Amino acid sequence: MVENQTAHSPLQIRVLLADDHAVVRAGIRQILQRSGDIQVVAEADDGAQAKTLIGQFQPEVAILDIQMPYVSGIDVTRWIRVHHRDIGVLILTAYDDDPYVLAVLRAGANGYVLKTASPKEIIQAVLDVYDGRSVLDPAIAHKVLSQLAIHQDPSSIESLTKRELEVLALAAKGFTNKAIGRQLGISDRTVQGHLAKSFGKLQANSRTEAVMRAVSMGWLDPELGELDEG
Repeated sequence: MVENQTAHSPLQIRVLLADDHAVVRAGIRQILQRSGDIQVVAEADDGAQAKTLIGQFQPEVAILDIQMPYVSGIDVTRWIRVHHRDIGVLILTAYDDDPYVLAVLRAGANGYVLKTASPKEIIQAVLDVYDGRSVLDPAIAHKVLSQLAIHQDPSSIESLTKRELEVLALAAKGFTNKAIGRQLGISDRTVQGHLAKSFGKLQANSRTEAVMRAVSMGWLDPELGELDEG
């Protein structure tokens, strides 16, 4: 376990970094902190330590690998969604296998980025997750859509209302609940209600999964944000 003792600036995004390879963590930490907007407040080399440090440091974003000793990144994500729902979860991994991606999205991760991404893309992914946006590596997005279409029984999915689709389309573009509310002239609590209903109908645990399911059903444009008026 390594803890960053640097004084925290309120303008910086507090991040926990969990990966069982110290060299990988060092490289990612250097990339993130070079941006000036991100501070790695704690590091863990296994999933059990990640859970402990999340409770101790209360980061705003948790960056997790999938395969870690003791507790996997998928299980840590599930735990975060139960105990620390406000923390954004970004999976940063070398695994692009469909079952891993689908499992992570169903666990409630906000983003999934491969370690082959550029430093700029990794930094942007953290910023996007912090802002409430959904992030999915372009290299796996189409594979995920295909798998969702294969494993999804359309008859088991209840159709979304026009308003629910409008809210989900704006969420896909990265709008916060308050921003969606301003755009549509409704309260952010009403926005949250629409999203909750959409999650239930789409059998999704995160914005990312809900958006991808809606796209796979043909209800949202593949560009993730344009309503399909057909």
